Amino acid sequence: MIGRAFLGGALGVALIGLGVGPFIATAAPPTVAQGEVEYLLSAVAGSGCEFYRNGEWYDSQKASAHLRDKYNALAALGRAATAMDFIEEAATKSSMSGRPYLIRCAGGAPVTTNQWLREALERYRRCMSSPNTCASWLRQDAQEAGHFT
Repeated sequence: MIGRAFLGGALGVALIGLGVGPFIATAAPPTVAQGEVEYLLSAVAGSGCEFYRNGEWYDSQKASAHLRDKYNALAALGRAATAMDFIEEAATKSSMSGRPYLIRCAGGAPVTTNQWLREALERYRRCMSSPNTCASWLRQDAQEAGHFT
């Protein structure tokens, strides 16, 4: 009889040979982190802001799609356990050039996506801890900060 360890090892080697092993072996990020990252990606997509990456400005939809792709890759590698992991590992700088990502909203001065996303995450967490103020607070706070249109 072939033991489970051997089957797992043989299966793992076969899957790695096919290029899919590392993606199957890892667990999904915790539910809280997934919810926070989804909020951040939606905030970017719905912001109407411009996103600077490797010398070019992109619209908010393309920015969100790019960051989602990077998040999915990190999650598959087991490196996205928290929303801060997402911000630090995927949304701060280009993994190709090392240049920081910037975001510019409503003609304002660009800020780093790291700063913008940290502020958005902080607002989201405050909102989630005090849901009674959520509905009116989020829109008003975002407009005052000039981050969302």
